[in-house]
Amino acid sequence: MNFKTGQLVSVVTPLYNAEKYLQECIESIIGQTYENWEYLIVNNFSTDRSLEIAQRYSQKDSRIQIHNNAKFLNLFENWNHALRQISVNSKYCKIVHADDWLFPECIARMVEVAESNPSIGIVGAYRLDEDKINLSGLPSKNVNFSGRDICRKTLLGELYVFGSPTSILLRSDLIRNRNKFYDESSIHADKEVCFEILKNTDFGFVHQVLTYTRRHNDSMTSKNRNLNTHKFGKIKILKKYGPIFLDPKEYDERLIKVIDNYYRFLARSIFEIKKRKFWDYHRKGLKNIGVHINPLKLIIVFFKELINFRDSFSRVRAAIYLKRFKQ
Repeated sequence: MNFKTGQLVSVVTPLYNAEKYLQECIESIIGQTYENWEYLIVNNFSTDRSLEIAQRYSQKDSRIQIHNNAKFLNLFENWNHALRQISVNSKYCKIVHADDWLFPECIARMVEVAESNPSIGIVGAYRLDEDKINLSGLPSKNVNFSGRDICRKTLLGELYVFGSPTSILLRSDLIRNRNKFYDESSIHADKEVCFEILKNTDFGFVHQVLTYTRRHNDSMTSKNRNLNTHKFGKIKILKKYGPIFLDPKEYDERLIKVIDNYYRFLARSIFEIKKRKFWDYHRKGLKNIGVHINPLKLIIVFFKELINFRDSFSRVRAAIYLKRFKQ
């Protein structure tokens, strides 16, 4: 593959107040071994030095273009707006969040897998998630996997290889063919769109660590973690896509298991004294997807979890006393 004259890749970074990490992000794009790319930095009314940093790089490299939004957009509105800026000539699109970065061979290796089979709609790879490597679980001898099989195993809890938008490469036509690539009403839109695409395409995978995801207090991931949105998201995504990718028996059994785990999660959240915003988020979400939580069952599960918590605490305390006694 010719890294200079290969297929055009549109790299997109939606930008809002990311001066602390932006330079590292941009330099990771400039440092790619694959050189036939355009880099679109879409500034969403940043109030820090982000725009200044981006402009400094765009003056040095003509492949880097800056788009300033006419008005401030919310998260997924901005992501969709950013994706509309990609060139009509690009074959692939690589989203990179402003606080993340790519390893030097990322685009080259992902494009290589995508070019190996036109049925591949999404390409993933291992990622460095702060200090841990994840998105593993696929057999190393293969690079092309059935999209529907990937979705099935994901819904059954056997696999997770989607990561975040930074973790994957997309065929640009799949973006252009959707009026709004991300569902702007869903906080889990980045995961849901993977299920939508893989209904009719395959999933490619590079068995190499190619992307880095940063976790920090201002990131969307950290904010979602405070509300534990992924717990509710599991139910929502299962109810939406389970009937598509699972057989009826698999779906019913998985839904029972996921909801039972959700009861335990809610019960633990009671004695963790979560804030009202947390409970409002889960109450509203459950209502919107038609899931009813039985108060009596929740109380029963709460006391079971409380007993387990006390037993675990007692075991830890006993172990500490025993260690002191031996000393």
